[in-house]
Amino acid sequence: MTLTPTTLFDTALRGVLLALLLVLALVLGRDRPRLPAARAGALLALGLCVQVIGAMPLFEALVPRGWQAPFVAVSIGNGVLFWVFVQALFDDDFVLRPLHVVTWLAVAAVAALNCALVAGSASVLAPLTMGVQRAVPLVFAVLAARAAASQWRADLVEGRRRLRVFIVVTGVGYSVGMLAVRLASPRGQLSDLSATADVAMLLLIVAVVAWRMLRLAGSELFPAAQAPVTMPAMTPEAPLKEEAVAPAPVEAPPPPAAAEPPPPPEPAPDADPAEDRLAEALQHAMAVDRVYHREDLSIASLAAQLSVPEYRLRRVINQRLGHRNFNAFVNGFRLAEAMAALADPSKRELPALTLALTAGFQSIGPFNRAFKAATGLTPTEFRKQKLAES
Repeated sequence: MTLTPTTLFDTALRGVLLALLLVLALVLGRDRPRLPAARAGALLALGLCVQVIGAMPLFEALVPRGWQAPFVAVSIGNGVLFWVFVQALFDDDFVLRPLHVVTWLAVAAVAALNCALVAGSASVLAPLTMGVQRAVPLVFAVLAARAAASQWRADLVEGRRRLRVFIVVTGVGYSVGMLAVRLASPRGQLSDLSATADVAMLLLIVAVVAWRMLRLAGSELFPAAQAPVTMPAMTPEAPLKEEAVAPAPVEAPPPPAAAEPPPPPEPAPDADPAEDRLAEALQHAMAVDRVYHREDLSIASLAAQLSVPEYRLRRVINQRLGHRNFNAFVNGFRLAEAMAALADPSKRELPALTLALTAGFQSIGPFNRAFKAATGLTPTEFRKQKLAES
């Protein structure tokens, strides 16, 4: 294969992209090694490194098809990794499950089989397996877009909200565009020009995402590590009052209910008086009116009730009260009320489901998961422990 200016330019772009991806993987793996989003991001960056090498026209022309199989497997599997990364990045409660690993392995195995044995053969499996391989990028791009778009309005971190939009638009656009180009190419291989356009687009997307991720503060992009909280034993001299349940202004899980609603946070010297009034109105709506009992409560409906734009309410909850997600903020109040009720001897006969529904949870499953994450105990274990101490 003759080295042309286009080939040299393509190689240079790939070198820059590889360096950027390796730096991104190193930073994510070094700074947040235990967070699912950082792990998924580092793996995706490494997977894209393999994809960048395997998609080089020179590599495709000179390396036997059988030896290309691992590169093709990883490249197609990157669609699954992208989906996992988006879920982990935008869902603070995301947990990597065996299903994610099995899905990646299955997709990679199909792609490797196609490259090594099926492609170009007369096998009856060729239409099926090649159809699956071609559908993978589109299917997982749509799934990733859905994950990024889901509960977008509940995200209180403005920088992360903008990153959602960019990832949805560019991720789906890139996947669909390159799928169309490969379908129109002989044997699915890219021409020199389309390969260079591919790496240029990918370099632009990765550069913007890396810049945004590294520019955002760690607390904005990733959730802080939290330890389970416990509730102090109730005593007859200091009973908890149901009508004054409210968590402190920190990310869920909240502390136990207090005897009286806590005062609004002290305003900073340069605080906006309008935001002070909004914080007070929000405190009253949650702790006194207990609007968190409403099943249909959303950032939009609460903003309408308080007669303020959504962006102002999001800013107060995020920057003044320290919450990253509206649903987590609301569930903090619900958990605090449920914890107080479970520790109340006068309610020992009421089922945990009744107390969960009363607090505003819509079913027992989400309540149990949120309760376990907040306390390290199931509702039943928590109740036994607190009633034994009372």
